[in-house]
Amino acid sequence: MDFDKLKKKAVKIRNQRVLLMVYAVAVTAALLISMYNNSAVKASVHGDYELAKIAPEEFSEYDSAESMDDDLKFAEAQNDDDNEDTVVFQDEQSEPQNMQSLLNAPNLMTNEDVVTIAKGDSFIGVLTAMGLDYAKANAIYLELKKIYDARNIRIGQEIHITSTIDSKYNELSSIDKIVIEPSAGTRYIVEKVGDDDYKSRIEKDDLTTEIKGIRGVVNGNLSSAMKNAGVPNNIIGNFINIFAFSLDFSRDMRAGDTFEVRYEEQRAPNGTLVKTGDILYAALELRNDKFELYRFEDKNGNVDYYNEKGLALKKSLDKKPMEFKKARISSRFGRRFHPILKTYKTHDGVDYAAPTGTKVYASADGVVTMSKWYGGYGNYVKIRHNSEYSTAYGHLKSFAKGIRPGVRVKQGQVIAYVGNTGRSTGPHLHFEVIKNGRKVDPLKIKAATGENLKGNKLAEFKKVVAQIKAISNGEKEVANSAINEVDEAKETLNVEPVLPSKI
Repeated sequence: MDFDKLKKKAVKIRNQRVLLMVYAVAVTAALLISMYNNSAVKASVHGDYELAKIAPEEFSEYDSAESMDDDLKFAEAQNDDDNEDTVVFQDEQSEPQNMQSLLNAPNLMTNEDVVTIAKGDSFIGVLTAMGLDYAKANAIYLELKKIYDARNIRIGQEIHITSTIDSKYNELSSIDKIVIEPSAGTRYIVEKVGDDDYKSRIEKDDLTTEIKGIRGVVNGNLSSAMKNAGVPNNIIGNFINIFAFSLDFSRDMRAGDTFEVRYEEQRAPNGTLVKTGDILYAALELRNDKFELYRFEDKNGNVDYYNEKGLALKKSLDKKPMEFKKARISSRFGRRFHPILKTYKTHDGVDYAAPTGTKVYASADGVVTMSKWYGGYGNYVKIRHNSEYSTAYGHLKSFAKGIRPGVRVKQGQVIAYVGNTGRSTGPHLHFEVIKNGRKVDPLKIKAATGENLKGNKLAEFKKVVAQIKAISNGEKEVANSAINEVDEAKETLNVEPVLPSKI
């Protein structure tokens, strides 16, 4: 132990105490003088007593040897405290390093972004613009491609991106989740599952199907009246197509005529409309005539519209079944001088001159019986519409996707494209109509191609009509009762109808 050091500290402490005692005495003296000079104030206590009370005992006279010993002990204790303080200070030498580590630690936070695709944007480009390196962005793209090709993202579409950001430096740490919803109710998700691993999945809402009914009055043209009544555009188009080949809207419709349509709507759990479905019922009331049609799909998937008795709406063949409606007739039906064979022959159809690649439509509903190269006809398609009529299409450039024998087509469906194949002097459509196996002039026929329902199909259809009627009136019990009655009456038929969505 350093005795000299302790002795110096003791002396210092003693000097401090002496100074304090002198200060206390001076204050006491000043107080006594003030009391003495103030004749209005009489002291109530003896001056020595007051001084004793003011001055603490430790400032009174004491034996110097004892006080020195006490001061040495006090100084030694203080020295021990100083040593402890020194140890703490040595520990604190590491504090700057710990603080530096804390300052350098990342400050991570989750960020939610909604990116709207603009012209020229790409999926990978969006990710790299956020700060992700190309290799990781490409890996995310390839994982997403397993369920959805991001190249199909349209301008204006939104991408929801969840990321982790180092807020201290405002830098991207990672992409955690990406959600793309091209159509309401279906979401394509790619999500981080490891340090550099991502997994994709599809999430679909459970949609509910509701029946929407709209009725209106025609004051101008039908499409405008339906639009003003709130009918969606695609439903308007389908409604008009149902009647298009049986009615001439420009001549048959008058102001005051009415329409009614009932169609399916599919909605998400939150009530958002996801898409519209099929027309179940379509009706037009033209002065004294009313046309009511019900949708029917048989168990083979064939769909058409019939009146309440199962009679088909008669459809006329389209005499110019192509996209280019202004196409001129380059050769009519009948005997003519053949431009290639250089001899007179009967021309079995009508030729319509049109640019190569012009869309060719099915003249009416039917089944494809031939689609191949057929000698001088070049690429050739033949469609049987019913037991009486068929149509044929020649010199085609190519066939539409999926057109092959056995495929059922609808009136107005694209089946091929105008070309210049086979014995042909220029691009055109050769169109033929075959009636009971004999070729007739397409410009003079008035063919009805719809087939009426009978037997098991008619029994199935009546169930559908009963349910559609009940849905239209909002009477569930009536619907079930009507269906049960039909079931009991047709038990022996043992059929399974394709009904509209459940009530």
